[in-house]
Amino acid sequence: MTSPSFTEETDPYCLATLDAAAMLFDAPWQRYAVIGDSLSAGTGDKSVGYGDQGWSDRFAHILRQVRPDLAYLNTAVVGATTVGTLDQQIDVVRDFGPDLLHLPCGANDLLRRSPDFGEIEQDLRKMYDLAAGTGAQLTTFTLGRSYVVPAFPDWTERVLTLNDLTRALADEYDAVVVDMWDHPVNSRENLLSADRIHFSTSGQAVLASEMVRALAAALARRTP
Repeated sequence: MTSPSFTEETDPYCLATLDAAAMLFDAPWQRYAVIGDSLSAGTGDKSVGYGDQGWSDRFAHILRQVRPDLAYLNTAVVGATTVGTLDQQIDVVRDFGPDLLHLPCGANDLLRRSPDFGEIEQDLRKMYDLAAGTGAQLTTFTLGRSYVVPAFPDWTERVLTLNDLTRALADEYDAVVVDMWDHPVNSRENLLSADRIHFSTSGQAVLASEMVRALAAALARRTP
């Protein structure tokens, strides 16, 4: 069965910029930073009917409707592991002094013959510790089920294990999680880029909208 064809304006999971900004009308954040890998960077092919931007740049644009003087830094590097992020990005971001900070979920840590999940958890925890030291509101997302690496027969189990680690650490550090594992967008035939790894810009648009929804919900919970 062919997936319905949407544009950014008709996509049921996409928020219009002004609607998204209205949901974040009381957002306090003025310094937004993103660290990590290509998923953090918002790498992806252009989708017909959607703007040519990754989720993180889209989200910064939305937040600027509320905070026109928003400072935005994205240090994400294609192929970065958690250790690589710690070694090459965390100090730069701590110097930036974010009050909203997005963390990667360790996707590239899975691309080993036999991932050591104890070691991965240790590295992720160190990243969360250092990130929490900035005082910023932390965000992250889980990997979607559409992301498949056929070379590893146990790929689904790897992703499920990593997603569980991500959720547990996020809960411990009060990070906002955009849970993409079973999001309906995973079923779209045109979701992935040609590399069959990264969301195309249709998926990037959905990711940005889901980040808005998740942070708006977090703000609502904190309202007296």
